[in-house]
Amino acid sequence: MPEVEVFRTNVPDHRSAAALRRCLQACFPTWRITFDLSDCDRVLRVENPTGPPDSPAVAALLHARGYACTPLPD
Repeated sequence: MPEVEVFRTNVPDHRSAAALRRCLQACFPTWRITFDLSDCDRVLRVENPTGPPDSPAVAALLHARGYACTPLPD
């Protein structure tokens, strides 16, 4: 069953979000990955069709590129 994780980020614009999405998609090709930069939390949503997303790996990837990324509580 697909599971979704939602993160608060500080991604500033759509260009940065697109580059991060491509990078995440390369690491996790079966996941559905979207950004909602109009939300006050500049939300990143990841959906893994086979189980829980690897939240630490997602956060580490964004942190390595200089962005904040914190899972939002359910």
